[in-house]
Amino acid sequence: MAATDKTIVIGVTGGIACYKAVELVRLLVKAGHRVQVIMTRGAMEFVTPLTFQTLSGHPVASETFNLTQESEIGHINLADSADLFVIAPATANIIGKIAGGIADDLLTTVLMATQAPVLIAPAMNIHMYDNPILQENLRKLHRVGYHILEPAEGFLACGYEGKGRLPDPEVIAAEVDRLLRKNDLTGERFLITAGPTREAIDPVRYISNRSSGKMGYALARAAARRGADVVLVSGPTALACPAGVRLVSVTTAVEMHDAVNKEFGAATAVVAAAAVADYRPVATAEQKIKRGKGPMELRLEPNPDIVKALGEHKNGKLLIGFAAETQDLTANAAKKLREKNLDMIVANNVAEAGSGFDGDTNIATILDRNGGTQALPLMSKDDLADRIYDHFLALKSGR
Repeated sequence: MAATDKTIVIGVTGGIACYKAVELVRLLVKAGHRVQVIMTRGAMEFVTPLTFQTLSGHPVASETFNLTQESEIGHINLADSADLFVIAPATANIIGKIAGGIADDLLTTVLMATQAPVLIAPAMNIHMYDNPILQENLRKLHRVGYHILEPAEGFLACGYEGKGRLPDPEVIAAEVDRLLRKNDLTGERFLITAGPTREAIDPVRYISNRSSGKMGYALARAAARRGADVVLVSGPTALACPAGVRLVSVTTAVEMHDAVNKEFGAATAVVAAAAVADYRPVATAEQKIKRGKGPMELRLEPNPDIVKALGEHKNGKLLIGFAAETQDLTANAAKKLREKNLDMIVANNVAEAGSGFDGDTNIATILDRNGGTQALPLMSKDDLADRIYDHFLALKSGR
């Protein structure tokens, strides 16, 4: 098979699942990739470097201060040459070190220096995987843009049965292929909205919702990673702006409306992921409203419908909306798709476990203007963002 000109660096750490990494290397080399393997000392207790060297056709790197290895490979060259960095299997130890910013061996040093996308495939005992510290470390890595491949379920080498198996090499290879199909949004200029809005009642109170902004920020991060120019109009969140993204911060729905209209002309596509308040108080008290003895009446008026207005003046731009529902998911989403003249809509049932507000995962169904429907299983919001853009590209190409 012809070479792909893609370099994949595979970090192999010390777990019994190392034997699957051998087959993974074979599959990736067969697919035409250049594969460079880095092994930890623990990994070499399970599989010899010679095995990986024979299959990859390249020397295996394992020591930071070995002058022979450094002259032949060079750890900075490894970091710079990678199109994709894969750690399989990834032990709880290596995940903890990466999350803590520790670079005390060759693998963690190269990983700290790379600018390539990183795919981590955890494999460990079921109780280790369920440990809240390990799960928090994985969530942290998700937040900074690392891709996490969920472990498989089944019989484990430790004797337990459950979640913790390294996925089959074919599954990992398929994910590698998916992640390498990037820079496919080059030339696109995305306008993305994210987060909630806040509508003031008085100087200390406001109306809002439970949106964290995580989905919108994941969409901005994925679009930038895939080569698009991205403007992110965001309501108040606790999230850091993704690298390479221009952030426009707003508070109210009217402010978001004005910012979106200002940026709309330069955009080629809009992703409206913000949870915009439908109503705002008719009047905002200048001073804090004091508690009274009886009930309080709060009069509300509608906010601008930002997405509907965009749908009326798309001018050839592709418009993606979101529908957070608690019942009749596809029916309500399809209605919104039609009424707001959207090209795609991403619907999720926020009452469903793993799909609610402020989480790191989502379960979604994508509907498009051509009647296409794609139901997606539980996955991270970063992975869902990539699936949304895959559907976006398919829709643009007429597939």
